[in-house]
Amino acid sequence: MSKPNTLLLEAKSISKAFAGVQALKSASFDLIEGEVHALVGENGAGKSTLIKIMTGAVNADSGTFFVSGRAVPHNDPGIARALGIAAIYQQPALFPHLTVAENIALALETGSGWRKVTWKRRYQRAAELLGRIGASIDPERLVSSLSMPEQQLVEIAKAIGAEARILIMDEPTASLTDREVETLFSVIGLLRSRGVGIIYISHRLEEISAIADRITVLRDGETIGTKRKGEVDRQQLIRMIVGRELAAVFPKRKVTFGNIVLELRNVGNHARGLHDISLSVRSGEILGLSGLVGAGRTELAETIFGLTPADSGEVMLRGVPVRVSSPADAIQSGIGYLPEDRRQHGVILNMPVSANTSLAALKAVSRTGLIDAVEERHLAERYVTQLSIKTPSVYADLETLSGGNQQKVALARWLTVNPSVLILDEPTQGVDVGSKSEIHSIMIDLAERGVAIIMISSELPEILGMSDRIAVMYEGSIVRVLSREEATQQNILSLALGHK
Repeated sequence: MSKPNTLLLEAKSISKAFAGVQALKSASFDLIEGEVHALVGENGAGKSTLIKIMTGAVNADSGTFFVSGRAVPHNDPGIARALGIAAIYQQPALFPHLTVAENIALALETGSGWRKVTWKRRYQRAAELLGRIGASIDPERLVSSLSMPEQQLVEIAKAIGAEARILIMDEPTASLTDREVETLFSVIGLLRSRGVGIIYISHRLEEISAIADRITVLRDGETIGTKRKGEVDRQQLIRMIVGRELAAVFPKRKVTFGNIVLELRNVGNHARGLHDISLSVRSGEILGLSGLVGAGRTELAETIFGLTPADSGEVMLRGVPVRVSSPADAIQSGIGYLPEDRRQHGVILNMPVSANTSLAALKAVSRTGLIDAVEERHLAERYVTQLSIKTPSVYADLETLSGGNQQKVALARWLTVNPSVLILDEPTQGVDVGSKSEIHSIMIDLAERGVAIIMISSELPEILGMSDRIAVMYEGSIVRVLSREEATQQNILSLALGHK
């Protein structure tokens, strides 16, 4: 394949401020036909702002934006689409009560609203686009019935259907299995061969090394540098991203375990596909829960927390049988749960940091049934300091914070109730390498205080780096619990695939 040389997009000296906060400071970026150009940086580095300028969601305060060599002085979403720019975001922008085919049609069909709809053609078009990326999803299914990975695949199909020449992928693999990631990379290879330029954003540095032709690093709104593949190794890239040496992404320290806090004995949940689960976790222990998407990890977490109560077996807390029939029962018993999809279930974006922090501990900040605003502020300020949450104020809406800081606020909510068991479902998904290290440090601190932690993660390095023991799930059951010494990527993957 000949070396691509046509410049598809160029952003030169772009600056943008929001409410006095400088998001971009004379940042520059370009994209060549048929390449994958990775854009990396910590949360808050300016990546999202730069994407919004490219897609026309916001306009730059200064600088120049070019597409195919022509300046675009006034961009908006309609102009961006006409210029062949499409974006796939980490959180799918789909209508949950419409079918897959209807969502794809809304993105691709044009013309008057008063026209005949050929449903057969609509379903065929959706099926063909999904087939091109190897997704076996029924076009007639409601989006609300899809898993997060399936929704992500529908978004990719929409972008492919739009025949974009410039495709922005923002954390496209955050909720995909290894097999689905391979499929996505195959699709990227196909698009690249057709001359599509791809801007690829990911916090997974191993992906960047595998897929990117060039890498541009943003830090504090500025372009730190652009490197070609092979010019920079992982440690050098981390140094560029965080501006300092990162001693360890997984700062594991030895913790002395206490007694068993939570024990499951032959627990089942027929409605969620769980059966015969026996498991225990001790005070101060981090128990990793591994397995492929669909193995039942999140379903188990929701069962323990009472969102979907167990219908067989026994749950023991500190040796005493308990019935956890609801989240209220779980919280009363000292169980906290940080869900995978923080934007939908973990936080309330249009509420301030203070309100999000106190949601699980309203009694602690209430007087005679009314919330004491001063107590709530003090509580939030304590955890903002303790967890190093970057926010201009505890009264700032959560949606104004970066993903890593949103995750810390979601974590702070559960720390306010001093849980004895804390379930963390993908605790560092979609956060940058610096925030990931900070969240891992918080987990170790909690373990040292005696909290029993169950950590669900799809990232094997995280599972291996942070867990004291690893329980591997397959088809709704735990096939084996590995010690830290016997756990390897090969062992975990073999068990996760059902090979005993």
